[in-house]
Amino acid sequence: MEISNTSGRRKTSVARIYMQAGQGNITINGRDMKTYFGNELLENIVNQPLATLEQVGQYDIKVNVRGGGISAQAEAIRLAISKALVGDNTEVRPALKKEGFLTRDPRMVERKKFGKRKARRSFQFSKR
Repeated sequence: MEISNTSGRRKTSVARIYMQAGQGNITINGRDMKTYFGNELLENIVNQPLATLEQVGQYDIKVNVRGGGISAQAEAIRLAISKALVGDNTEVRPALKKEGFLTRDPRMVERKKFGKRKARRSFQFSKR
């Protein structure tokens, strides 16, 4: 398998990955995944597509991610890995689709409106 290049997004996070067959090294922004996240739950989110297909440790993945928080970044990486796996082998698409790994989460922060304290929250009303 040659290097496959895909991207994933979540909120304001954008992840670009370069995936090729290898020993299972995942590098995020030049750092190892364990040092970048420091949280086992987020590492599991990144590995979910590979775990679903029982292919953990078969790919070397280099990730460039920016924007958003680390949770949104992990989910953006998960989407990018899922898209790369489908691009490599189309038979895995139904399994990943069933788990919801191929769906981009469209929820974004609503913008603040004028005359309001936040997007919808008004200032405190004073009758007198």
